[in-house]
Amino acid sequence: MIEVVWQWVAGPFVEFGFMRRALVGCLALSLSAAPLGVFLMLRRMSLMGDAVAHGILPGAALGYLYAGLSLGAMTVGGIVAGVVVAVVSGLVARSTLLKEDTSLAAFYLLSLALGVLIVSTRGNSVDLLHVLFGTVLSLNDEALMLLGSIATLTLMGMAVLYRPLIMECLDPTFLRLVSRWSPLAHYGFLGLLVINLVAGFHALGTLMAVGLLVLPAAAARFWVRQVSPMLRLASALALLGGASGLLLSFHADWPSGPTIVLCLGVIYLFSLVFGRQGLVQFRSHVHLRG
Repeated sequence: MIEVVWQWVAGPFVEFGFMRRALVGCLALSLSAAPLGVFLMLRRMSLMGDAVAHGILPGAALGYLYAGLSLGAMTVGGIVAGVVVAVVSGLVARSTLLKEDTSLAAFYLLSLALGVLIVSTRGNSVDLLHVLFGTVLSLNDEALMLLGSIATLTLMGMAVLYRPLIMECLDPTFLRLVSRWSPLAHYGFLGLLVINLVAGFHALGTLMAVGLLVLPAAAARFWVRQVSPMLRLASALALLGGASGLLLSFHADWPSGPTIVLCLGVIYLFSLVFGRQGLVQFRSHVHLRG
């Protein structure tokens, strides 16, 4: 029995280098993207993550046109496009009658359509699938260095901006009145969001990257209330979902990116039902009060 479990759980990672690299990539994303997703959730900006994730697509597509499936070109293009979408949508929201969520939705749709059009007209179906759904099982040393660097930069950035981010989650107006950190916290957070979505784009693709950002954070919210434990739990759940997805995709011969997000979704649904603030506990409290 133990041998069967070992072969099923540890065997793929021990025997195959591409599985080990994929696991390291998931670890890097779990340490950076999942905690960032907690702040995204607490600021009620989860849909913004989805919008920016699709906003990076035209830049990555232009990088693809310039240099093919080049890690550097697609990374730079994605970062530039993501920053432009985030900043321009914010300016439009502050200068017109549109709210920021509507402005983001408009730019997200334009970016997604433009990016898919560029890749599909100048590339082939394999390249389009690479951009949309990622290739976590094909991560090379260069990609792992990029993911590790982004994770390190993100953790350092969140350590510096931790208190301003907490204050902005609670009362952004108060932070603007009493501290000069407000613009730095806001735009620094957007910058960290963009580079993590670009990192997730390389591993899981545009359509899947936001899943690693949002689902572990949402699941952690059902178990703990304090921010620091929530950050740690979100990272742990992200790594659990990533490792489980890799194993399931390996044994079932399913595409890795969607399988990872599916496993994260299962963790979220389990937390939704059985978490300390989940449906079961909520119904129990309602029953006791009744």
